[in-house]
Amino acid sequence: MVNSKKLFGIRIKSLRENKEWTQEVLAERMDISAHYISSIERGKENPTFDMLMKFSDALKVDMWELFDFEHEASPRELREMLKRFVSDIDEEKLKDAVRVLRTMVR
Repeated sequence: MVNSKKLFGIRIKSLRENKEWTQEVLAERMDISAHYISSIERGKENPTFDMLMKFSDALKVDMWELFDFEHEASPRELREMLKRFVSDIDEEKLKDAVRVLRTMVR
């Protein structure tokens, strides 16, 4: 199963590094400790809603972008996500998904 806290941490690190910020810079902008940033990036902490809002504000991204981490997952984790999606959708959506995937691999 995909470890969501770990993926969230990878996503935060990616957003931070895209801005070329150290953990210390992000921590200062959020008024928290760099140690806490490190723990989140390693998937060891479970941030509160208030903390998510601080991340969103500091990184200048919409809240949903903090959770846009499918591309941060490993190929194995992506396959697991696809299996879950496939098992949860109805027949018509499954047909649409196959059409989209077929178009993408051509």
